[in-house]
Amino acid sequence: MTEPSVPTGETSEPYRVVLVDDHAMFRAGVHHEIGDAGPDEATGFAGVRIVGEGEDVDTAVAAIREHSPDVVLLDVHLPGGGGVEVIRKIHQRHPEVRFLALSVSDAAEDVIGVIRAGARGYVTKSISRDELLTAIARVATGDAVFSPRLAGFVLDAFSGSIDVAAVDEDLDRLSQREREVMKLIARGYAYKEVAKELFISIKTVETHVSSVLRKLQLSNRHQLTKWATDRRLV
Repeated sequence: MTEPSVPTGETSEPYRVVLVDDHAMFRAGVHHEIGDAGPDEATGFAGVRIVGEGEDVDTAVAAIREHSPDVVLLDVHLPGGGGVEVIRKIHQRHPEVRFLALSVSDAAEDVIGVIRAGARGYVTKSISRDELLTAIARVATGDAVFSPRLAGFVLDAFSGSIDVAAVDEDLDRLSQREREVMKLIARGYAYKEVAKELFISIKTVETHVSSVLRKLQLSNRHQLTKWATDRRLV
């Protein structure tokens, strides 16, 4: 096994981590993979210790305030308002807390949203054990860390290739269900396929599509597909 490559001389104590995810089995898996990661003198890796957990916004905020971790491993989609809400509540009083988003999503709005809120990095759940340990160590010591593809979103946002304000403001107009319908329609799903995927009626799909087009000031699904593609939402 390849040991994590991390900055040396930063700390001799294990990095203290709070793990936030609404799936208990995923949290158990992370515990199994990294919960007992000890130090490595050859690389200067100090080790990791998971000191607390959260499964929604309220329990996450409580755990972070109780344990004052070096890094919070944070899922983007959580009951109670999502990862962005956790960051906002913590940074109101504790701006020094460092967040590393760990999500199954690689959608542009998720990446941009948590980075704008104050996360120091964003990696997907396909990351390997050693890559995750390295990411935790680097965020703990002040670096910003992104999965390769996601780094492009951030660079594009800073360069102006993605209109960050437009992404956030437009998406804020849509409900969570409308976003789900929008993404499937933009991917080329027929109304019947969307209905089957989301366990709703075709009539409900039609209603959501009409609402999305109205809120985004678009005329048809072709314009919707272009809108979503330009913002890397699909």
